[in-house]
Amino acid sequence: MKKTIRKAWTLLTVYYAYMVEYRAELILWVLSGSLPIILMGAWIKAAQGGSFGLAPVDFARYFLTVFVVRQISVVWVIWEFEREVVEGKLSPKLLQPLDPVWHHVASHLSERVARIPFAILLIGLFFILYPQALWFPSFSQLLLFTVAVTLAFVLRFVIQYTFAMFAFWTERANAIENFWFLFYLFLSGLIAPLDVFPEPVKAIVLFTPFPYLIDFPASLLVGLPVDVVRGFLSLLTWIFIFWAVNRLLWRAGLKKYSGMGA
Repeated sequence: MKKTIRKAWTLLTVYYAYMVEYRAELILWVLSGSLPIILMGAWIKAAQGGSFGLAPVDFARYFLTVFVVRQISVVWVIWEFEREVVEGKLSPKLLQPLDPVWHHVASHLSERVARIPFAILLIGLFFILYPQALWFPSFSQLLLFTVAVTLAFVLRFVIQYTFAMFAFWTERANAIENFWFLFYLFLSGLIAPLDVFPEPVKAIVLFTPFPYLIDFPASLLVGLPVDVVRGFLSLLTWIFIFWAVNRLLWRAGLKKYSGMGA
């Protein structure tokens, strides 16, 4: 246990030092996730002249929470892993006494810690400019949101890491992620809350992993009606499914991996 903790701490500190070395780039990453803030303005304006079941302030709180979820759950592992496979940089990591995935996990977690201060500043600025949207979630809402957004990050990471396994067979595995992102963009709740979807469409979307990546945790924090039990069970189920597929692809890919470029 002590060795495991020591390894984890070493990985986290090393990657954290790497992340804070490029603060300007980190700020740009935070700003690049501000699409929900832009969409917020459009939906607030639409809610003032239409009937969507949500008030303008509800849209403001929802999209602010979406911004927070996006800051926590952003993932880029497929591009790192693809480069490692194509350039042969995966080879030395395979010789280490731990699964290479933990390097990527440490990188993402360290980046979250480095990103948080900048995200908090933007959130504070938002409440200064739009104080009527300020609200204080209950303890239970915060607890459920924390668990949900953590699982959403895990699911997003496992999905993308599974797609990354195709780098063993193609040099453009990220094309799969780009195609997947189109569905993620429209069905996850990033563009619009699922509550504004037609009921037949919403019923179908709930059987996919997309709404549990953004809409579910955001709705929990804002207080929108949501099936809590179904949401958490769906998150755990999809995590298990993609991780099982990931392990199968990992074993098959290692047999094909030739360390080209090393």
